[in-house]
Amino acid sequence: MDSDEVKATVSESDQLSGTSKQFQNVDLNECEDPERVHTFLGMSGPKLNYAVSVFAGVGFLLFGYDQGVYGSLLSLDSFEKTFPSMKASVNSTLQGAVIAVYELGCGFAALSTVYLGDRLGRIKCMFLGCVIVLIGAALQASAFTVTHLAIARVFSGFGTGYLTSTVPVWSSEMSKAKSRGKLIMMEGSLITLGIAISYWIDFGFYFVDRGGNDSKAISWRIPVVLQVIFPILLIVFVFKFPESPRWLMAKGRVREARIVFSALYNLPEGDEKITDQLTEIQSALDLEKSNDQGFSLKALTTQGATRNFHRLSLACWSQIMQQISGINLITYYAGTIFQNYLHMEPLQSRILAACNGTEYFLASLFGILFIERVGRRKLLFWGAIGQSLSMVALTVAAWKSQVAYDTGKSSTSAGVAATVFLFVFNSVFGMTYLGATWLYPPEISALQLRAPTAALSTASNWAFNFLIVMITPVAFEHIKYYTYTIFAVINILMAPAIYFLYPETAGRTLEEMDYIFNQCPVMEPWKVVQIEKRTPKRIHGTDLEKPTTEHIDDVDAEDLLVK
Repeated sequence: MDSDEVKATVSESDQLSGTSKQFQNVDLNECEDPERVHTFLGMSGPKLNYAVSVFAGVGFLLFGYDQGVYGSLLSLDSFEKTFPSMKASVNSTLQGAVIAVYELGCGFAALSTVYLGDRLGRIKCMFLGCVIVLIGAALQASAFTVTHLAIARVFSGFGTGYLTSTVPVWSSEMSKAKSRGKLIMMEGSLITLGIAISYWIDFGFYFVDRGGNDSKAISWRIPVVLQVIFPILLIVFVFKFPESPRWLMAKGRVREARIVFSALYNLPEGDEKITDQLTEIQSALDLEKSNDQGFSLKALTTQGATRNFHRLSLACWSQIMQQISGINLITYYAGTIFQNYLHMEPLQSRILAACNGTEYFLASLFGILFIERVGRRKLLFWGAIGQSLSMVALTVAAWKSQVAYDTGKSSTSAGVAATVFLFVFNSVFGMTYLGATWLYPPEISALQLRAPTAALSTASNWAFNFLIVMITPVAFEHIKYYTYTIFAVINILMAPAIYFLYPETAGRTLEEMDYIFNQCPVMEPWKVVQIEKRTPKRIHGTDLEKPTTEHIDDVDAEDLLVK
């Protein structure tokens, strides 16, 4: 059996997908070709690891593209003629609802992966998401009624939800501990690249709409349907990549897990380091079975030795804070904000929206550099403060712009100032909350609850994404520039929450995080921050970095750090 056969078995349904094995009877030394170094797509070691990240990144490109594509389409003449009842000036609530129902689909799909994620596996969940996105994109591009468009967006949301709740887990389970922060931040940057691409495509097709000659509405239909490029790329390669070795071990497929580790680490299949890794994963799985600590609602909502509910809460709130920072106020409505609320010309608004998205992507690259050097806590803490100050400045600049416009004076200088601070907000967010909040939940969760924790934290992200996208047109219509003030207050309140409640996870293994949370009193969750600071980091005596699957469920506070 070789890596090609593994690809075939991953793509097929098997009798183990819904049942558990008696793990104690698994032969961890099962090895047919001990000297062979396996490959996937002809790659192994670092090349394969980066290929995994690029593949996962395409999923985030899709996520970003679909977030940004409607930003400048809503104010097109052809779009308003097709859906006249969706004009913000006619019914801002309907406009917000139709755009936001996409997030509801994403949220429900993310919740469903609590069950499907471990039943189908990571690869099949990603494939399912891609197929649904293809159908949803076609439905959106062919819409002629508001109802049709809303249903199509919900359907597309289901596909994106499967991808966004599965890709981070699969990627982190395939990554090495030292590099996972950079790799997941890179995927976050690809979200912004997707947004930038959508803005520039919107800008290009704006010229089709100028003059009101776009009778076939291709100026908005083509940008919407172009999102199919990303899932097509994923479908072509999805079954050529390895399944998560942890999931394979959970299904008793030890031989396949060994092949995956061989390729990931560029080591012979029979290398004892791979056997040690398999043994460690098997130990965790045996403990889950013996302690009946597999997924259940009770396991998620109780503390236990590893403080499961505490960790679930931190994971969900990190994702919620990403959304209530106000980023999608800008991402979804950038072109509309520039044109309708800062009173700029349509062409100028679209150029600025496209430049804003490009600068957003470039700023996010700095997050890749900072995530391991600065750490998660500092990035999130200072990011919240920077975002709050940006929103305060936006309130003032937008107020001056509106006053000048209402009195018939030039609002150019105030509009320029508001534009600058929109760019500043995106820059701060791109370096901090964009990727760090996707990285934190997998790092903070216990192994046996990793998939459901990721699903619930992602569902939290989508639920509050829906809230923000829904209320934005309504807020601008009724309180105008004071909308920014709401987010200025929210962001400044996020800073102390990060400072007092969120421990640093940079450079920590899951074993160490278990120990740290085990020491935290149940009724005093804020003490986890100081416990983490006092706990020395483990030093591994081997060059082989441990992947994020390493874990000890039953923590002994006295001997965990002695290995």
